[in-house]
Amino acid sequence: MGSQVIDPPFPSSKIRLYGGCGVWAPTGAEASAFDRWASDRQSVPSTSLMECAGRCAAELLNALYPVGTVVGVVGGGNNGGDALVLLRTLAAWGRTVRALVVSDDPDVSPLLHAWPIELIRDEDLESANDLSCALGEASVLVDGLLGTGVRGAPRPRQARIIEAMNRAPAPVIALDVPSGVDAANGQTPGAVVQADVTVAFGWPKLGSLLHPARAFTGRLISVEIGFPPASKDHFGAALLTPGWATAHRPVRRADAHKGDSGSVLLLAGREGMAGAGLLAGRAALRVGLGLLRIASVPQNRAIIQAALPEAIFVDASDPAMMAEAAARSAIVVAGPGLGTDVDAARSLEYVLAETAGKPTVLDADALNLVASSAVAPLASIAASRPLLITPHPGEMERVSSFDRDAQAGDRIQAARATSEATGATVLLKGLPSVVASPEGTTLIDTVGNSDLATAGMGDVLAGVCGGFLAQGVPLDVAAGLALYTGGRSAVLAGRGVGLLPEDVIESLPRVMEEDGSGVTDLDFPFVNFDQDAPR
Repeated sequence: MGSQVIDPPFPSSKIRLYGGCGVWAPTGAEASAFDRWASDRQSVPSTSLMECAGRCAAELLNALYPVGTVVGVVGGGNNGGDALVLLRTLAAWGRTVRALVVSDDPDVSPLLHAWPIELIRDEDLESANDLSCALGEASVLVDGLLGTGVRGAPRPRQARIIEAMNRAPAPVIALDVPSGVDAANGQTPGAVVQADVTVAFGWPKLGSLLHPARAFTGRLISVEIGFPPASKDHFGAALLTPGWATAHRPVRRADAHKGDSGSVLLLAGREGMAGAGLLAGRAALRVGLGLLRIASVPQNRAIIQAALPEAIFVDASDPAMMAEAAARSAIVVAGPGLGTDVDAARSLEYVLAETAGKPTVLDADALNLVASSAVAPLASIAASRPLLITPHPGEMERVSSFDRDAQAGDRIQAARATSEATGATVLLKGLPSVVASPEGTTLIDTVGNSDLATAGMGDVLAGVCGGFLAQGVPLDVAAGLALYTGGRSAVLAGRGVGLLPEDVIESLPRVMEEDGSGVTDLDFPFVNFDQDAPR
């Protein structure tokens, strides 16, 4: 889908859909196929791409580690070629460099352009001590051993080198992905390089964004190397970046009123759990929602009306009130603190029956009710309305065919397959959280971190999803905006591990006003993505 402007259900905003998605996240196979397409169909020589890749990586290395000897570990594929270009470039700039060649290729000199770079063959280093000495002389190590096409555990020859690199004291810059990482799903089935920085060519590779590989990737920087424009025909996943969020965020008209900013019916909060509904409701209002109705048990009325007077309280036990609220609300959010008893199931069934065709978010206990067969299955609910579900791994295990181990093995596939099977858009929470829709681009969160691992954060996320949906944003875009906005708000709150859901809510308006240009301490025009190491 190209850039286009659509008219949302409410006339207060216009949303650009996937126009210039920005930063893609290809698998290794997708990246290789795109390389071939660029060469065969767009006349981009592969040697030119290698030259640009090596020179961009050299410039980044020189900026981050400006002094000392650079030792490059050079494998036999294109990754090794990138490393040779990097070393040759640094040598031309006056740096002391040498190459440890781990390849059966008898001659790598064509890529050196006659620069007299010292070459050491790994087979000539018979002992572990010899290998450690060769690598120990480096002030910076460059990992150009294995590329994005490698699947499975490294062979013993490469594993020996990887283990020696990890023992060396110098920082490591990996090219494209750390050697030993599966670029498709982030698995690390054998020895894997522990990189301090990974320089990705074109775009970050999907596997390097996913755990466990993300813990080995370090700071992740991607650079533009001369590829032609890509589209969703080439790649299946894209990153949630500041620029993406700005392009897709709803903007109010100057003459908008509350009716133009949408209305949400929030079904939440059994007795003793009013806080979940309050967190979700406050979050929805903070991202621009025009009108909020909270349907809850009558025991929560006083708490909710005192703590959130902006909301209209709806007695969930009163059918007439529920029917009116359902008829007058455009969006449904159900689940935060709802409970899983008979009354909760009855309320959820009633709301779903009264709101057919209206975009709906199912979170928390709403998903648990689906899993227990107390209400209709997901596929049936999705057939009656645009549906977004927001499970954490435990809830995902209950509502899908993917247990926790299967999710950990490939969370992208788990989200995509569940979306295809049910017809719902799936926001699978975790690190990173991902959004998969039946026919859309999978979106990968880039700002969430473990500071968000606190009870109540899921309620905030569900509320933000509803707030964006009410302003006319499509399901997958609303889910992606909710992830980015909530994660960025956590960063701005600056509370670290002491972060509370209320801190995130209070920072949401600041995120809504940001220009989305992004921030990096590398002032290079060719850097298109820069993400710190995870914590």
